This record gives sequence, structure tokens and C-alpha cells, in this order.
Amino acid sequence: MNDSIVKQIGELQSLTTQQLKERWKTLFRKEPPEYSRAILIKRLAYRIQEIKFGGVSLSIRKKLNDSLTKADCDQFGIPRKKFDRNLPVVGTRLIREWQGKRYEVTVCRGGFEYNGKMYRSLTSVAKTITGSQWNGPAFFGLRTK
Repeated sequence: MNDSIVKQIGELQSLTTQQLKERWKTLFRKEPPEYSRAILIKRLAYRIQEIKFGGVSLSIRKKLNDSLTKADCDQFGIPRKKFDRNLPVVGTRLIREWQGKRYEVTVCRGGFEYNGKMYRSLTSVAKTITGSQWNGPAFFGLRTK
């Protein structure tokens, strides 16, 4: 990375919040949002590099936004679906024996992984396993019917 860029980014730490806001106006050509000092520094450091080396292309930005929309996530990659407090934490393995066979499901962010495939609900996993409609959490012993 260019020494000048490294120096500019390094100097951000020594600036006051007011100086950071002035720098924001210069680099973004608009008033700064009400960010914390730490976020101002991070965004300014990114902007300095973006100006010098170029930002993310419009086509890549569109692909990223399309992926977030498809995954039902907000602009920061966080799933829009509220987390169900009744479900185990991400990474938990749910194990169920059904008709003499052992089935294992992993709780993932935004769904459940079973047999190499993602499902949006435990109910859909239970239906895949049994071939009939079940309450998914009840099938896996997380609650009574």
C-alpha cells in the first residue's frame, strides 16, 4: 500500500471527533452521519483507500445486493427473520431416532441443514424424514405437541 495512504489512515486516530467530521465532509462531500468516533475512523479509512484504489464496481455491488435479497438479509448480511428464542443456538446438532434410523440436523443461521440440504424450518425437515406433516420442534423433542 502507498506510504501516503498508510500515513493518512494512521493520522485518523489522532484527530478529534470534530476534525474527523470535517474530514468526512471533504472526502464524502456531504455532512457526516451521527456515527461513533470509531465508526467514523473506519469509514474514513475505507474511503481513503476507495478514492486511491477504486471501490466495488456497480456490477459486483448489484450481485452482492441480489445475494442478500435472495438470502432474505439486510444490507449488513443479517437475516431479516427474527431469531426464535425457543430454538437452540446456531451450531447445535439435533439428533432423532425414527423407525430405527438415526437422523441428525444442524441448526444454522437462517435455517437447518439436514442431509446436505438447507431447510427454512424444522417442520419441513420432519416432513422430509417422515413423509407426513409433523410439528418440527415437537418431532425433535424441543417442545410438546
